[in-house]
Amino acid sequence: MEFFDSLRVKRQYASIWFWVFLVLLLSSRGLSSDSNYLIGLGSYDITGPAADVNMMGYANMEQISSGIHFRLRARTFIVAEPQGNRVVFVNLDACMASQIVKIKVIERLKARYGDLYTEKNVAISGIHTHAGPGGFLQYVVYIVTSLGFVRQSFDALVDGIEKSVVQAHENLRPGSIFVNKGELLDASISRSPSAYLNNPASERGKYKYNVDKEMTLLKFVDDQWGPVGSFNWFATHGTSMSRTNSLISGDNKGAAARFMEDWFEQSNAGHSSADELVSEGIPRRVSDIISDFRNNHHELLELAASFQSPPGKAATKILSVARRVRGILREAEKPGFVSAFCQSNCGDVSPNVLGAFCIDSGLPCDFNHSTCGGKNEMCYGRGPGYPDEFESTRIIGERQFRKAVDLFNKASEKLEGKIDYRHSYLDFSQLEVAIPKQNGGSETVKTCPAAMGFAFAAGTTDGPGAFDFTQGDDKGNPFWRLVRDLLKKPDKEQINCQYPKPILLDTGEMKQPYDWAPSILPIQILQVGQLVILSVPGEFTTMAGRRLRDAVKTVVTTTGESNSNVHVVLAGLTNSYSQYVTTFEEYQVQRYEGASTLYGPHTLSAYIQEFKKLASALLSGQPVESGPQPPDLLDKQISFLTPVVMDSTPIGVNFGDCKSDVPQNTTFRRGEMVTVSFWSACPRNDLMTEGTFALVEILHGKDTWAPAYDDDDFCLRFKWSRPSKLSARSMATIEWRIPDTAPRGVYRIRHFGAAKSFLGSTRHFTGSSSAFVVA
Repeated sequence: MEFFDSLRVKRQYASIWFWVFLVLLLSSRGLSSDSNYLIGLGSYDITGPAADVNMMGYANMEQISSGIHFRLRARTFIVAEPQGNRVVFVNLDACMASQIVKIKVIERLKARYGDLYTEKNVAISGIHTHAGPGGFLQYVVYIVTSLGFVRQSFDALVDGIEKSVVQAHENLRPGSIFVNKGELLDASISRSPSAYLNNPASERGKYKYNVDKEMTLLKFVDDQWGPVGSFNWFATHGTSMSRTNSLISGDNKGAAARFMEDWFEQSNAGHSSADELVSEGIPRRVSDIISDFRNNHHELLELAASFQSPPGKAATKILSVARRVRGILREAEKPGFVSAFCQSNCGDVSPNVLGAFCIDSGLPCDFNHSTCGGKNEMCYGRGPGYPDEFESTRIIGERQFRKAVDLFNKASEKLEGKIDYRHSYLDFSQLEVAIPKQNGGSETVKTCPAAMGFAFAAGTTDGPGAFDFTQGDDKGNPFWRLVRDLLKKPDKEQINCQYPKPILLDTGEMKQPYDWAPSILPIQILQVGQLVILSVPGEFTTMAGRRLRDAVKTVVTTTGESNSNVHVVLAGLTNSYSQYVTTFEEYQVQRYEGASTLYGPHTLSAYIQEFKKLASALLSGQPVESGPQPPDLLDKQISFLTPVVMDSTPIGVNFGDCKSDVPQNTTFRRGEMVTVSFWSACPRNDLMTEGTFALVEILHGKDTWAPAYDDDDFCLRFKWSRPSKLSARSMATIEWRIPDTAPRGVYRIRHFGAAKSFLGSTRHFTGSSSAFVVA
C-alpha cells in the first residue's frame, strides 16, 4: 500500500507541475494571447531642399532655406485587426498635410498593396513647423511665396511618407496599445485671448484654461520586443523658431520627438534609468562604441596634432549614409523606437509663453489688436529662451518630451475593441448647415466660397505681418480694397456671406492660372477601440476644437455600445489644408484666426454637423457617401524657382577643402561652440536623404574615427551660404555646441556634399577639419 500511496502522490505532483508548466508556457508568450491588434511603426527622412526654397508657414518671402537645424521625418503607425480593418496615421515634420501629396501617396500605396490602404483609412497630418521647405501644396495662395510649386519639396514628402508606411507595414506584429493623458501647463498660451473672451461666459466657465493643456498619448507595445513607440497629441504652434530663421527645423515638436526617441534608445540600452535620463535634460546621442577617454590632456593634444585637415576629396553618396550616428548598434530584427508629437487644435495657441511685447518699448502689446503704437510689425511673442529662438525651441520641446515620458511610463489603460473608419469629401464653398435658433427650432445657413480678411495680412504675435494691417479689423480700408479689386472683386452675395469679415482676397473665386484655394475638403474619423481620432484639414482654435470633440463624444457615448471612457482627439492640419476654423463668436472679432476662417462664420457648425454624421455612421456600421473628388492639379503647377546651374570653387581649391579650420592644438570645453567652414556646393544637388551634410566624429583608439553627432542632432547646425545670390561658389559652415554629456576625447568635423558641373553631372565630395580636443 505504501508503494501505491507513494505512486499516487507522485502522480498528483506530476499533475500539478504539468499545469504549472502549461501556465508558464502560455505566459512566456507575453501578451500574444491577449493581443487583439497587429501594430507596426515606421519613420523616414523628409527633409527636402536645404537651400533656395521659401519656408512654409510665415509667408515671409525673405525666409529662404539655407541649412539644417535638424532633419525632418515622417513617422507612421498602423493598427490592424488580424482578419479585419486597419488604420494608418502618418505624422509629418512639415507645416501641414497637402491634398496633392496625399493623392499621390495613395496612388503609390494602391499600386503596391491594392485596396489595403486608401484615402479612407490613411490619415496624413503635419506638426505645423514653420521651418520646413514650402511649395508642396497645389493651390496658388499657398505657394506664392515659394515662387510656385517646388518639385523637390513635393517628392521628398511623397517618397518619405511612402517609405514610412511601407516600413510600418513590414513591421506589423501582434501587440497592444495603451492610452494615457495628462496636463502640460507650461508649453502653451493663447495668442488671441480677446477673441476667446467673445465666447459665451457659460461655456468658458466649463474650462480652467483658455487653451487646451491636455496631452493624450498612445504607447505601442510589441508582444516580442516590448515598447516600440508612442504618438501623442498636444496643441501648441510650431513657431518657437522665428520668421527670420533660415535653417530647416522640426521646431518644438520635432525636437521633442528626437529627445524621446533618443531617451528610449539610451534607457533601453541600460545607460541609466528613465528618471535619471530625463533629469539630465536632453538625451545625448553618441554611439555606444565610444568610451570616455582616460588619457591625460597632453596625450590627447599630441594625438589630435597628428590629424590635420586634409584636402577635400571625392566621395560616394553611400559614405554620408553609412557614417550617420543613429541606429549603429540597433539589433538587426528589432524595430527602431518611433515617437511622434502630433498637432491638435492649435489655432490660437502659441509656444511663446512669456507673452507678446513691443520690441521698441518692451511693454505688452495692445490687448485687442496686438499692436504697438497702432503698428503690428513691432509686436512679437517671446519664447521661454528669449532672445535665443533655438533655446526656446529646446525648452518647449523638452517640456513636451518630459510630459510624454511621464505618460508613457504610467500608461496602463489598454485599447480594446473594433477598428473602423469613415471618410468623406465635402464642398465647403456651398454647404447647407442647420443651426439652432434662440427661440427654438432651427434655420438653414450656408458656408461661403473661400475668402481671407484684412486681419489675415496682419499676421500674429508669432509672426507679425506688414504695412498698415491690424488684427481685429472688421472694416478694411479703401486703398487695399482697390488693390483687391484688381485681382478679384467680391460680389454682394459673397460680401454678405462672409460678413463681418472685410474681404482682402476672394481666393475661393479666383481660378487663374488655377484654383487659389480649396473648396472640396476631406473629413475623417479613425477608431481604435475606445480611441477616436478626428482628422481635420485646418487649424481649429481652442474652443472650436472643444466644441467639435464634445459633439462627437456625445454621439459616441449615447449609442449604448460605447462608454464614457472614450478618448476623442483632434488631429489638426490633416489630409489637406484650409487655414483656420474659429467659433462663430470668435469670427465676429476678426482677429487673425477669424480673418483666416475661409468659409465664413458658420464653418465650425458645418464641421460639427458633418462629423456627427460620420460618427453616427461609424457606430451603426453604415457606409457614407464619398462625396465630390478634390482636383488633381499636379500637371497645372507652375514654378519660377531657378535650377542649380553649376557649382565652382576658387582656382586651386577642392570641394570639401576647409575654408576656416579650428586652430591647431585647440582644446574646447563642454558648452563651447566649435565652428568650421568648408568650400561647398548647393544642397539641392543631393538632399542626402537618410544621410547627413555634417558629422562630428570622435577618435576611437589611435586611428579609428567613430560617428558621434550628425545633422539630425539638436547640437549640430549645418549652415550654407553664397557670397552673392548669383555666385556659383558657396560655403558650408558647421557649428557644434558641445553637449555637457560629450565624452572627453579627440574630435573632428566632417562635411559631405554634391557638386554640379556645367554639363549637369553631379559628383559627391567630403572634407574634414583638423582634429581638436574636448576636455
